[in-house]
Amino acid sequence: MGQFITENQVAQAKRMRLPANAIPKHYDVTIEVDFDRFTFEGTTIIDLVIAEHTTSISLHTFELDIISTSIYVDGALAVESPSLSYEIDTQITTIDLGTNSISKDENAQVELVYTGQLNDKMAGLYRSQRKDGALLAVTQFEPTDARRALPCFDEPALKAEFTVTLIADEDKTCLSNMDIACINTIDSTITKGKRKAVKFNRSPRMSTYILAFVIAELKSISVDTFRLPITLWVTPEENLEHGRFALDVAAKTLTLYEDLFQTPYPLPKIDMVAIPDFAAGAMENWGLVTYRMVEIFVDQQLTSNTTRERVAEVVQHEMAHQWFGDLVTMSFWDGLWLNEGFANWMSWYSSDKLFPDWKVWETFVVDNLQRALDLDSLRSSHPIEVPIYSAQDIHQTFDAITYSKASAVLRMISKTLGEKEFLEGIRRYINTHAWNNAEQNDLWSALSSASGMNVGEIIDPWTKNVGYPVISVTENSWDSSITIIQDRFLLTGDLHQQDDNALFPIILGLKTRNGVSRNLIMTQRIQTFTVDGGIDFYKLNCDHSGFYRTYYTPHRLTTLSGQSALLSVEDRAGLIADAGALAVGGYGKTSELFNLLESFSNDVQYVVWKEIVNRITVVREAWMFEDQKVQDALKAFQLELCSLKAHHLGWDISHGDHILGQFQSLMFSAAGAAGDGIILKAAKEMFGAIMSGDATVHPNLRAPVLALVLRHGGMQEWNAIIRRYQSSRTPDDRDSCLRSLGQTENVILIDETLALALGGQIKMQDVFIPLSGLGATPKGVERRWDWMCNNWDKLVEELPPSMTLLNNVVGICVSGLSNEQHVANVETFFRNKNQKGFELTLRQGIDRIKARANWVRRDREDVYAWLEYNGYLEEGA
Repeated sequence: MGQFITENQVAQAKRMRLPANAIPKHYDVTIEVDFDRFTFEGTTIIDLVIAEHTTSISLHTFELDIISTSIYVDGALAVESPSLSYEIDTQITTIDLGTNSISKDENAQVELVYTGQLNDKMAGLYRSQRKDGALLAVTQFEPTDARRALPCFDEPALKAEFTVTLIADEDKTCLSNMDIACINTIDSTITKGKRKAVKFNRSPRMSTYILAFVIAELKSISVDTFRLPITLWVTPEENLEHGRFALDVAAKTLTLYEDLFQTPYPLPKIDMVAIPDFAAGAMENWGLVTYRMVEIFVDQQLTSNTTRERVAEVVQHEMAHQWFGDLVTMSFWDGLWLNEGFANWMSWYSSDKLFPDWKVWETFVVDNLQRALDLDSLRSSHPIEVPIYSAQDIHQTFDAITYSKASAVLRMISKTLGEKEFLEGIRRYINTHAWNNAEQNDLWSALSSASGMNVGEIIDPWTKNVGYPVISVTENSWDSSITIIQDRFLLTGDLHQQDDNALFPIILGLKTRNGVSRNLIMTQRIQTFTVDGGIDFYKLNCDHSGFYRTYYTPHRLTTLSGQSALLSVEDRAGLIADAGALAVGGYGKTSELFNLLESFSNDVQYVVWKEIVNRITVVREAWMFEDQKVQDALKAFQLELCSLKAHHLGWDISHGDHILGQFQSLMFSAAGAAGDGIILKAAKEMFGAIMSGDATVHPNLRAPVLALVLRHGGMQEWNAIIRRYQSSRTPDDRDSCLRSLGQTENVILIDETLALALGGQIKMQDVFIPLSGLGATPKGVERRWDWMCNNWDKLVEELPPSMTLLNNVVGICVSGLSNEQHVANVETFFRNKNQKGFELTLRQGIDRIKARANWVRRDREDVYAWLEYNGYLEEGA
């Protein structure tokens, strides 16, 4: 996925695409599931448009056994039992018509009868298991797994209409994208008795990856506050009331989007289903959105503010997909960002409209934007519009570039054009391409037409090139101007000439005492600009709406921190984030970052402190394997930085002020992690209350309390958290328990935590949760890596590379490693391993280790000297 495309990659890309001789028009799909044998039987009849004279028809299948195939032309049987061939790499089945042929524009049908596995891999048509052992049959087809459930033309541009019939027992609920047309009783070939056949109305044109169905015992609640029914479905043991918040958000969001896009939601209903086993967070199946339980349930008494925000964001993201992705679909997976970037941006936009007191655009700068900047600062990143050469490439592009960078670039466009013009362009884009597919240039055309600006000229470099620039600022006091140089920013700090070929049009967003100039665009490698009002105060990248970092001299950075009253919350948090990243990359010294953190220690805003805590945490993680005295000194610095603010805010959290509650939780956790004795005592008391079932401890404090107590506790506390996990009634509480287990420094308990991942006590969808928690200590990081190496064959068996879970496990187990020996260990272990499906994540993980190793080697003495000078090193260190 680099910048250089080989002939072999081009050939691979062509091979994975279907021939253009036959185009699907309509699918008639019948599925019957056998829960006892973990199989299903299917019949699919596809109406085809023959685009050119042909003697063969190719379509996608995977892990399906085709029993019979028939070809009809103009309603008459033309070929019965034709020969089939299958290419496993491309998952393409070719139907050879032999001496027969079909002419262009003839009406053709292909009928296939087949069986498949109701697998446990959370892909295709798979089985999910309730707490009591009962099974659900559910689907997850994105990106290329519809072919696991039915023979199909499994490419996003090959849209067709679908008529689905599901055969099931009377006690099962059957759901699909459309509403029910009729229910009949039939003779089942599986049970040899009577079953119901639920037929759904014919769908509009849509892509295969958003087709969906569910067969399960379910219960439901609905809301009538939107013009169409919205229903939440859950398994019998779950509490329906935990879905009220998500339903309310969905209704309000759909109303907002209809008004915003001036295009009505086009289907007759929308269902939301909570699935016990679900690999992703949620899936935007048109009219039948499926969710991991933690992403949709809110207990009004036990759910933290952060989880509440996350649930709202996920619901709003999936509702946005009903237009961006479902109604207007990218032409192929290289344009995935047109789906995900827009849905991400819309979720922030709608959260701001529906929950203005959450101030989500402030959080965007330290959350979404930093996530994207972090990943895209690696040499092994990829462009937003990413070349696709294989199905495995598609899976790996569901990352922070496609979601977070794309939405950050959209935020940059919206700030440049103005919100009114931007939204008008979006309306034109939707109206022009509804029911069809679109490409990047179609979006630029719509935005250009609405704004009168050549959007493609400005934004193309940001989507087609990997990485982003850092701009270095030099001040010219004699004429109140600044000279700016742009270079590609690499976190590893080892930029080579061949890495720096792109020239980005940089929207400077120059803030002075006279206001903000949003029309200044840097178009050259080196450029000089006059600062209106003089250089006593100026700041580039106002509100950090541009996708780049800014390097100021230490003097200017000190000056800006002293002018914080002139800076927005986003400006202050962004300054800290830039300084932290630039220290890692070698543009500035870590001591300069420490001075900046101290200068903002009197700030009163949650988002600013969130970035302060994040940056000191990043330093401590990088220095995790250094001399213990230095580690202790960094911990003392964090205590000095955070303790006073934590005590000032207190930890008596009310349910009233949303942001204040998050602020209190953040500082309680940060000061406690640095060893604040009063907070550790309070945490221990609250731990006892939590474990006894006392609900008076605010849910914002639950996760930090569990983590802090286990860090200083032992087997008794570990077992108590396991019991809590097993008995908890809310998914976010269960996740908090799993994640906290990794905070222990006890080697025995670290190994017990690792044993959970493959021990059958937790669901495979949650395997990454206890693993991620083990990044808090050196022992946890190294034993996690050793565990992965020792269990590699089992991991590959349980989490096939074609799924995303192995990719996630590799990324987590490589993360946290920090030195040259770690780099060598990783490269040696994977040298002879098949890396298909996670090679990009592996390269990115190695880049991160190199970045930390280079940083520590470069700034080791600088950090030591600063800590010593400021009194954090103990005498004799």
